[in-house]
Amino acid sequence: MARKAFFSFHYENDVWRANQVRNSWVTKPDRETAGFVDSAEFEEVKKGGDAAIKKWIDKQLDGTSVTVVLIGTETNNRSYIKYELEQSWKKGNGILGIYIHNCKDREGKTSSKGSNAFGDLFANSSDSKKYFYERFDTYDWVENDGYNNLGKWIEDAAKKAGR
Repeated sequence: MARKAFFSFHYENDVWRANQVRNSWVTKPDRETAGFVDSAEFEEVKKGGDAAIKKWIDKQLDGTSVTVVLIGTETNNRSYIKYELEQSWKKGNGILGIYIHNCKDREGKTSSKGSNAFGDLFANSSDSKKYFYERFDTYDWVENDGYNNLGKWIEDAAKKAGR
């Protein structure tokens, strides 16, 4: 069964790299074979301000079972990424990270590896805050053959979350 996934990434810096991951299913026989369905249709939501962006994120997370954080050079510093992670955690999504710095941008350049810390996350009364890397599996799209493994990584994250 293909999982419906939400892809979280720093739009301005990484949309070209992110689309390589998000569109990797296109060259497979079907979405079932790829193992995931991308739920995002991100457009120009930010014109509506903070409340509109958060509302859009919440809507995009509806019906998803896994959140995939595509980690670029500056992803760690983005407040909306942290919001997406916290909302994903609250709804019980499986979560994983994929480094995309080795993917080439439209000019054929790679970038430096970003951090997978994301600050202290996911605190509630029975949980201590931990960094992203302490809770979730993280892979490298190029070095770990994401093209052939993304569906498995998504399925593994969903199972770890009990989904």
